[in-house]
Amino acid sequence: VQLLLSQKPKSELVRTSLRLLTSSAYRLQSECKKTLPVEPCPTTDIQLVTQQVIQCAYDIAKAAKQLVTITTKENNN
Repeated sequence: VQLLLSQKPKSELVRTSLRLLTSSAYRLQSECKKTLPVEPCPTTDIQLVTQQVIQCAYDIAKAAKQLVTITTKENNN
């Protein structure tokens, strides 16, 4: 991902997918930290955090699929 970002892709679809991928990865990291015992918070709703983690993972998979689809099409042209 860092390599793709450093190359400043010309395709808006690639840039959008990369933004979704990186923002979702940061969100996933943040949500997962909420579950660590080193940061116990009595008000943490584990069910909500679990849903957020699932959503982040879905967004990461979606962005990765978009990138594979786009790059496959570009390489075949």
